[in-house]
Amino acid sequence: MIGRYLALRRAGVLGLNGRNARYIAVHNPRRFYPLVDDKIRCKELLRQHGIPVPALLDAIRTQFEAGRLGKRLERLEQFAIKPACGSQGDGIIVIGSRRNGLWLSPSGSSYYSLDDLEFHVSGILNGLYSLGGQPDAALLEGLVLTDPRLRTLAPEGVPDIRIIVYRGVPVMAMVRLPTRRSGGKANLHSGGIGAGIAMATGRTLRAVMDDRVIDSHPDSGLPIRDFEVPEWNALLELAAACQSAVKLGYLGVDIVLDATHGPLVLELNARPGLSIQIANQTGLEHRLKAVDGLSIDLERLSPRDRAALAMELAEGGWRPARARLAKTVPLPVAPRPALASPPPEEQPLPQRHAS
Repeated sequence: MIGRYLALRRAGVLGLNGRNARYIAVHNPRRFYPLVDDKIRCKELLRQHGIPVPALLDAIRTQFEAGRLGKRLERLEQFAIKPACGSQGDGIIVIGSRRNGLWLSPSGSSYYSLDDLEFHVSGILNGLYSLGGQPDAALLEGLVLTDPRLRTLAPEGVPDIRIIVYRGVPVMAMVRLPTRRSGGKANLHSGGIGAGIAMATGRTLRAVMDDRVIDSHPDSGLPIRDFEVPEWNALLELAAACQSAVKLGYLGVDIVLDATHGPLVLELNARPGLSIQIANQTGLEHRLKAVDGLSIDLERLSPRDRAALAMELAEGGWRPARARLAKTVPLPVAPRPALASPPPEEQPLPQRHAS
């Protein structure tokens, strides 16, 4: 037991207590949490900063409005109903078409009457899916049509890319893939797949499902590894720009690739989970320490430069001294104490062996 704990420490695996105490508590002022916890407010803020998001079609805040949902839906054909302050994909209904007075999911496997949708929205307003069970609002969001280039990875549903951004620098990423078992949702806890992404190249690594390493999609049988994520540089730059908008130092950015509009920021998370380390088969803390070890003022770098810096750090094995941008950008040295020693090279997570 102790040996495994030490192996995880050497691999730089970050636990919940460490994440909360050393990163979230230090770099995420609580006054900024509402900027990301409320999806309606977050959309408005990101749009003000020129960051593309799925269209906000309507917002429902009272039971009176919920009881008259039909009038709001008359003009809508494809949309998603979401709780404004929900988490982990709970409470989301996706509508792909309308037929014979019913609203159908994109796959046609689920259908809803107006009474069903009104009842669901009423539950959202009562806090059924919100953080802490607090009263909530429901938003109607434009439907994301997945970029066809991703269909070899995800035959159905909407895959998304989760990027962890630390002090404005993207440090780890994974693509989350829906499965039939997950009901078309890309959330790992619902039966989705997480595939790590090499930060330097944008190519997928091995994937995990139910904490098991897999190499192919269970629905299609197609390989997951070594897929080149489209527009990788743009995705990193978009994630870095989100940190500038919300001023949170430790942030999860969820991005989708829309067939028409390109990369869109789906939502932000002030407390992103740690399963991304399993998907990447490596720990997160070495990368966070590498960013702390940089002797430049990151706040004065543009999102594009911080995205480029992330790729250079990845190419150099997350050793700050090997990042060319950190040496060449003429910025003042940030007044932060130097690390006692450089962070060790990344190590893969220790594997559990059958006894």
